Amino acid sequence: MSVLVVAALAAEAARVPDGLDVVVTGLGKTAAAVAVTAALCGRDREGLAVVNIGTAGALRDGLDGLHEIGTVLNHDINADVLRSLGVDPHEVIELGRPGAVLASGDLFVHNPVDKARLAERADLVDMEGYAVAYAGRHFDVPVRLVKHVSDNADGTALDWPAALDRSARALGAWLEENL
Repeated sequence: MSVLVVAALAAEAARVPDGLDVVVTGLGKTAAAVAVTAALCGRDREGLAVVNIGTAGALRDGLDGLHEIGTVLNHDINADVLRSLGVDPHEVIELGRPGAVLASGDLFVHNPVDKARLAERADLVDMEGYAVAYAGRHFDVPVRLVKHVSDNADGTALDWPAALDRSARALGAWLEENL
């Protein structure tokens, strides 16, 4: 099996072990969806798996370290309204393994109101995981999401750049041990 490692930023992928294929997408769901789609279109997908690594904000007290994601949801789509109009927005993707619930959206969560709203449905928050999972599902390529808690999705989130190297080290070590 071959693996495509996907990260939003080069800083998150800075400790990926040598020899692994890496795609850096840029921030947010749109950039991630486009980059992953382009990468998957341009290669043989037989036996390929995607592993999305990156940072995440903790939506609940006491969450830290590494988390593999079991469910990812698109948190900034008005799914209930779309369903009432007869459209299924497919805003929840089950990844086929136990793990944390990740909310993905283009909103950088750093205030208590947004954090509390998301904590009703998820454990962690990021900006790309849903898009990576969605692209993988579209191309029938298995996807794993592995996130390292960089902040508490509150005022500390504004210190996120300072946490990137610590997260990159933890993510690189996970890749070394698990791939």
